Amino acid sequence: MLTVNNVDLYYGAAQALRGVSLTAEIGKVTCLMGRNGVGKTSLLRAIVGQLPVAAGSIEWQNATITSLTPPERARCGIAYIPQGREIFPLLTVKENLETGYAPLPRAERSIPDEIFDLFPVLDEMLGRRGGDLSGGQQQQLAIARALVIRPKLLVLDEPTEGIQPSIIKDIEKVIAYLREKGEMAILLVEQYFEFAQRLANNFAVMDRGEIVLAGAMDDVPEDRIKSHLMV
Repeated sequence: MLTVNNVDLYYGAAQALRGVSLTAEIGKVTCLMGRNGVGKTSLLRAIVGQLPVAAGSIEWQNATITSLTPPERARCGIAYIPQGREIFPLLTVKENLETGYAPLPRAERSIPDEIFDLFPVLDEMLGRRGGDLSGGQQQQLAIARALVIRPKLLVLDEPTEGIQPSIIKDIEKVIAYLREKGEMAILLVEQYFEFAQRLANNFAVMDRGEIVLAGAMDDVPEDRIKSHLMV
């Protein structure tokens, strides 16, 4: 389980996170919601080690990882799909997938067949450059690259942003499949409430760097959650 305990984070003198606590359990999807600029991406980047926290702690599988570097966290089974995808445009699809090998022992450096079952379009485009793919195909590639490391914690930052509806449905099916396998915790930042509602077991809503509402998705009235998401 991922446990974030009372985390504070600053950008210079500006405080981005204020006493944030959050959990994400194996076999469940936790959805982090909120308006733009409230600290959601900052929290994800703190969890994966890209931003240092000023106070509090981050634990994964009963071990404190607050001081670990991003590569060390990746070796602990934490995979991150950032907003904007950040695939390598000049590398082929196959080469992009192989960049996921970095945290793996040499004996495990292979692309699981399951990835092509989940994203068959990538199997058809292995030799094409990442930059030649559509936005939706690049998002599928970014998720597939993260799955290459066989993660136990999958962290996704707005995977539906700028994606055509048909591929959003495909991504939803993949996340639901991974949840049902019960082998990883999934932490998802998402703006579309209906997408989050269909996938999430638990949710947390952020505002001004704080968690202002959290619980089981089925236990909290929809309008109460949405009231915190309106601009």
